[in-house]
Amino acid sequence: MSPHPIKAEKLQELETRMEQLGILEEDLEEQFIRGSGSGGQKINKTASTVRLRHIPSGLEVRCQQTRSQSQNRFFARRLLIEKFEAQQQGKKSAAQQKREKLRRQKRKRSKRAKEKVLEAKRQQSEKKGSRQPPRLDD
Repeated sequence: MSPHPIKAEKLQELETRMEQLGILEEDLEEQFIRGSGSGGQKINKTASTVRLRHIPSGLEVRCQQTRSQSQNRFFARRLLIEKFEAQQQGKKSAAQQKREKLRRQKRKRSKRAKEKVLEAKRQQSEKKGSRQPPRLDD
């Protein structure tokens, strides 16, 4: 038994959401695989990572948030529901939005944008260059 079992209310809420979206337990293909990453011998010996696949839609998630298989089963279902809802509503997931934002930030500046930045730097340089050092009049 895991040290932090999932509460009955949360399980009920999950089942209700699955029902509302039309995700049936029979449509899910569940596999337990060995995890990866840090954890040493324990992670290499136990199959606590959950791979969950919704056969009709083809959506697939992997969950390795905790060392507990039962908790990972719960979290995998929750992830699948979120992914399914995002697909149904046609909106982009938070992770996808984050990737796109990063891509925009890394994108090369246009020629006009570069010129504007350089002009602002030149003006700042002239402003600083025109300043007089303090006089030492006694």
